[in-house]
Amino acid sequence: MMSPKPDLILDLAGVVATNFSPFFWEALASKYNIPKKKLHNFKNDVRYDLWTGQLEEREFWYKMGEEFCIPLKETKQLLLSFIHPLPASIEIRNWSEYANIHILSNQRVEWVEPILRPIKGYLKSLTISSEAGCCKPQPEIYAKVKMELKSKNILYVDDQEKNFNEARTLG
Repeated sequence: MMSPKPDLILDLAGVVATNFSPFFWEALASKYNIPKKKLHNFKNDVRYDLWTGQLEEREFWYKMGEEFCIPLKETKQLLLSFIHPLPASIEIRNWSEYANIHILSNQRVEWVEPILRPIKGYLKSLTISSEAGCCKPQPEIYAKVKMELKSKNILYVDDQEKNFNEARTLG
C-alpha cells in the first residue's frame, strides 16, 4: 500500500503572490501625501476586522475614503496593481502531483481571485481568512486547515515568522 501524499500548506501573500501590503501603503502615502503614521494607525485599526470578514470590502474602502479623502476606485486599482503571481504559483500544478496542496492566507478573497483562478483545480483546500472568519495566528484558522490534511507528513511555508508558532503547536 502506498503512503498518502504529503501535505504542502502555502501562504498566499509573500509565497504564491506578492506581499502587496507594504508596497500599497507606501505608494498611498506618497501619491496622496498622507503621513505614514496615520496610514499605519488606520491599517492597524481595520486589519483584524478586514482579514476576518467582519469588515466588508466595500466598508473598508468607504472608511478609507472618509479618513483620507482619496478617490476610492483609483485607490483600489492601486492596491490591485501590486498583486502579482510569484514563481510558486506556476509550480503548484507540478507540485500537486507529489503533494496535497493547501492555501492558508490572511487575505480578502476579492483581491486575490485572479491569482487563485488558475490554481484552484490543483488545491485540496483553500482557507482564506475573510471567508474563514478568523486569521493567522489564531488557532482556529490552523484547525480549519488541519481538518483538510490527509498525511502526517506536512510542510508549511509562510513568509511571516509569527505564523509558525501555532502551526508547530498543531504539529
